[in-house]
Amino acid sequence: MNQPLKPADRLFVALDVESVGRALELVTSLRPFTKRFKIGSQLFTATGPDFVRKLVKSGADVFLDLKFHDIPTTVAAAASEATKLGVFMFNLHISGGRQMITRAIEAASDTAARTGNRMPLVLGVTVLTSVDNATLRESGVTRSLEEQVLGLAKIGADAGLSGVVASPREARLIRESIGRGFIIVTPGIRPAGSSLDDQKRVMTPREAINAGVDFLVTGRPITAAKDPVTAIQQIIGEIEAIGAAG
Repeated sequence: MNQPLKPADRLFVALDVESVGRALELVTSLRPFTKRFKIGSQLFTATGPDFVRKLVKSGADVFLDLKFHDIPTTVAAAASEATKLGVFMFNLHISGGRQMITRAIEAASDTAARTGNRMPLVLGVTVLTSVDNATLRESGVTRSLEEQVLGLAKIGADAGLSGVVASPREARLIRESIGRGFIIVTPGIRPAGSSLDDQKRVMTPREAINAGVDFLVTGRPITAAKDPVTAIQQIIGEIEAIGAAG
């Protein structure tokens, strides 16, 4: 990213809801504050790609959060379809391996050139923010959580990814190791005093940005709030305050 991000452009609202109707209610009420939304497995499974197309056509920047992880040919085909949808960015699991990653990037690039759509940012998932060291050990990973995240991030960077999805708690480590040109997107953002839900490695917006995060993703603190507008204003205000203090 060549230019500094505006505070509202740092925030993606996770539309992790059960229906198009509820998603549209949220988009309509929140669009005055952000044009950036995340569509994940729940909403995509319920509605398919049509809602993604509708949101993109309206001028929104969509983060398609489907975490592709399959054989290289299948993930490359999925990357091509995501690019056809016109999404701003999509993600895949770095643990799928270097060949899977490079095939996906090549497919997205070829499709963008052929269709005239923009080339999406292609992000790699390191370790889910619901995972801790005990969970890693259960799956046979002997490295510490920090070592696993950084090791996967380096594989992704070497393979040509635009950046990674990682917990804010590992963001500083990634930033120091890989540098400023590598995008860091973090879920698990919770304003001070809010519920952790099922997240285990979380930070406030201020803490995350100070740690080197580029984009913040938050869902329930906004979408499940009694007043989502007030909730998003609080988060954007916290981001703006960082810039004012700097």
